[in-house]
Amino acid sequence: MTTSKFLFRASLVAASVAAASTAYSAGFALNDHSATASGKALGGVAASNEDISASFWNPALFVNAKETTVYVSGAYVMPSMDVTVNSAKDATPTSPSVLGGPKDLTADGATQDSVDNTLVPAFYFAKPLSDKTVAGISLNVPFGLSGDYGQDWAGRFHATETAIQDIALSFALAHRVNNWASVGASVQIHKAEVVLESAVGTTTTLAGGEGIGRIEADDTSYGYSLGVALEPRKGTRLGLGYRSEVDFDFKGDVKYTDVSAGLAGAANLVNADVSDSITFPSVITLSLEQDLTPKLMLGLTAIRTGWGAMDGINIDFDSEQDNSELTFGFEDQWMYSAGLTYAHSDKLTLRTGVAMDNSPVTDKYRSARTPDGDRKWISVGGTYDFNDMTSATFAFTHVMIEDVSVNRNFTASGQEDASRGTLDADYKSSANVVSVAMNMAF
Repeated sequence: MTTSKFLFRASLVAASVAAASTAYSAGFALNDHSATASGKALGGVAASNEDISASFWNPALFVNAKETTVYVSGAYVMPSMDVTVNSAKDATPTSPSVLGGPKDLTADGATQDSVDNTLVPAFYFAKPLSDKTVAGISLNVPFGLSGDYGQDWAGRFHATETAIQDIALSFALAHRVNNWASVGASVQIHKAEVVLESAVGTTTTLAGGEGIGRIEADDTSYGYSLGVALEPRKGTRLGLGYRSEVDFDFKGDVKYTDVSAGLAGAANLVNADVSDSITFPSVITLSLEQDLTPKLMLGLTAIRTGWGAMDGINIDFDSEQDNSELTFGFEDQWMYSAGLTYAHSDKLTLRTGVAMDNSPVTDKYRSARTPDGDRKWISVGGTYDFNDMTSATFAFTHVMIEDVSVNRNFTASGQEDASRGTLDADYKSSANVVSVAMNMAF
């Protein structure tokens, strides 16, 4: 018998209180880094001339700061994910002829909400060094999923709790080349912590029973971004931004609780050091903003995330345990959005937008850790200018998520579910997101 393999789901945390929601963005890319951008569903974000928060997608847009500027944004994510378990069996015991084979873990469909409300913050600071050059600092949570099934649900051998907590701190320079072109670049420090937990063993007492295994690991890594912003004619703005892949080499330990001596001996379940390498994907953002009238502006955006760089998890244990594997089977995907911005008055600006966010998860490899489906956004928002130096922004986004099913049955000898058993479950998810921000110039 091999140990139950630990799967992957992520929660990105900043300032010790922030986490991201599994129900918000396709895959686990987070896109609420700006209440301004969220109000128009990211339409035109990489070409925006509104404020410095668009610099997450295009560092050249730090040139939007004419004075020393601080922009602070927070998104309160209210997700819902109901899981209906149709069937689940534990793994085949070591002596199936004696122990009777896999056991049913649920007799009836069971539903539960396994995600919590969370806060996702973002912070930007810009200081002009000259009339043409601006230095910028930002703190963001670029990727994440979160949730906790608990240790008693029928799919516990596939997932109980998991998290990756990542803070990305960026240092940028942006330069206005002339009156219609700007460029920018940043370097980023990423600090990530990983938690992976699941049940191990089987429900059969004669085979040693079951327990819980928990992995905690961390790493610090680096990335960069590049961007260009153009206004070839007045009222027409183009923007292109690129965020690099980030390679993490996680190191930590695994600890087991409630594991019997028989199970520990049969499966080599001993506390040990662990390691794994994971690459977070690159992101390319292409945007257009067009002034339709002096008051009305159209924004269009296409975002390509290179999910194919994430082949899966292959956790190496510094013991005699077999590696723990999970195939992601992710595919590169696009997000498309369109937004409108309307200058209602000198003090009030209104926004709305829609988006289609395609999931990188394929039906074949969808798991309890990646129960992901395509998303559609509907957003509204606005900004009120108190004076020339201070403004407040609000946005509301409703995220509709495609109903999906998880059907895990890779249980043949040597396959990645051989020690987990089977799981057939249906997922219904959605999310509401409220974002607020303050923009202050000095």
